[in-house]
Amino acid sequence: MAPSFTARIQLFLLRALGFLIGLVGRAALVLRGPKFASKTPPPVTEPLLLLSGMQLAKLIRQRKVKCIDVVQAYINRIKDVNPMINGIVKYRFEEAMKEAHAVDQKLAEKQEDEATLENKWPFLGVPLTVKEAFQLQGMPNSSGLMNRRDAISKTDATVVALLKEAGAIPLGITNCSELCMWYESSNKIYGRSNNPYDLQHIVGGSSGGEGCTLAAACSVIGVGSDIGGSIRMPAFFNGIFGHKPSPGVVPNKGQFPMAVGGQELFQCTGPMCRYAEDLAPMLKVMAGPGIKRLKLDTKVHLKDLKFYWMEHDGGSFLMSKVDQDLILAQKKVVVHLETILGASVQHVKLKKMKYSFQLWITMMSAKGHDGKEPLKFVDLLGDHGKHVNPLWELIKWCLGLSVYTIPSIGLALLEEKLKYNNEKYQKFKAVEESLRKELLEMLGDDGVFLYPSHPTVAPKHHVPLTRPFNFAYTGVFNALGLPVTQCPLGLNVKGLPLGIQVVAGPFNDHLTLAVAQYLEKTFGGWVCPGKF
Repeated sequence: MAPSFTARIQLFLLRALGFLIGLVGRAALVLRGPKFASKTPPPVTEPLLLLSGMQLAKLIRQRKVKCIDVVQAYINRIKDVNPMINGIVKYRFEEAMKEAHAVDQKLAEKQEDEATLENKWPFLGVPLTVKEAFQLQGMPNSSGLMNRRDAISKTDATVVALLKEAGAIPLGITNCSELCMWYESSNKIYGRSNNPYDLQHIVGGSSGGEGCTLAAACSVIGVGSDIGGSIRMPAFFNGIFGHKPSPGVVPNKGQFPMAVGGQELFQCTGPMCRYAEDLAPMLKVMAGPGIKRLKLDTKVHLKDLKFYWMEHDGGSFLMSKVDQDLILAQKKVVVHLETILGASVQHVKLKKMKYSFQLWITMMSAKGHDGKEPLKFVDLLGDHGKHVNPLWELIKWCLGLSVYTIPSIGLALLEEKLKYNNEKYQKFKAVEESLRKELLEMLGDDGVFLYPSHPTVAPKHHVPLTRPFNFAYTGVFNALGLPVTQCPLGLNVKGLPLGIQVVAGPFNDHLTLAVAQYLEKTFGGWVCPGKF
């Protein structure tokens, strides 16, 4: 199933164009990029910022810590650090302080015991940040699209409402890529977000503002969404935890853009956080009634699990080779599982993984149940209003006049060429079904698959333009409909985060979450930026 000569030439030209654009971007970075005295934010000195959401909620319930002190500590950290990372794009400090004061007043009345408080409000007083693509009442909801710069949310997205009902206090909204369709979080409204481990590197996308905000200890729990790795790539690049749930468990309602038709099932809303112990409690809250489809309260005996691993996709010519740092980090995990945990660990070669990008395109080309074509990206750019001519926008961009980012213009130009016709769709749909069957038979209900999060650690700004297909390392699991937890594995010699994806069979999210907690305990989890 090798690509045709013509297809190879087209892809070569596409990568060459991306390389030239990347050079322009790198030049812009040198000439116009923001200058900072340090390449990382200052390390955390306030102890309250080094506690998990669950630990903070417990201390607040026990009245050992005032909620207003916790919120103020995070506000102070944001004021110190956010100008460097540009993760939070709109604050709601005044409202957050009022809500924190109300929590302290409620607790002062001592009308309910600790167990009742935990049952009603598991995240009572815990600071929260939310991806700007989600509705948060009174906050912007543009998804970085200039046409929507005046859009203000009149209500909360379902998951945001559920977290607020559980006691969480939103501090603000976080940056994303334009229309959530690129893996660098930069747009014409809010600008670019920077990696707290090195400000000259990307934060990932599309939930990149959330990733860097959490990593820089400007928040402790956050909300992201994922249709091609938009939770997991930012979690990986920023050294935190992120979970893409099994499809259909967590409601997506209240975000823009909203996947519809054939893509609706593959868009997943999920939790992002610094500490693994917050993942399952967040998922329980965010899923609402959908939590009944999971087995999060089932005790997992890690030694009895069957672990499988694969160090790269098998050699797709579209993707970069996997960094040796990442391969070595993965092998350390494998050796530990074998020798220390005593678990069954097997190296596998799933040959169809090299078609990961093609399988993601197949997913995005799928028609809805009603036979309707998927939404066109170029129509989203115009917000279903004014017609957008991508070629004209490219010319305007070269002159510095376009209101759109170059990744969005490029996608709008290429989407019809990337979209599969019926023959090609059926061809790769068969590959996807075959690979999914192979994985399900392998994993069963007691198997876990370890796979690289990305071919490289967080690249420098604009470099993704030269490597547009690398996201397929995460995107393939959207197409396959499997739950995945992104886990940090420390830092490389340059101080950039390492990590790994932990994959399980459908609705076996409890397995990946249990492995995440074990890996955190074993390899240290999140590492505070600025201490390297």
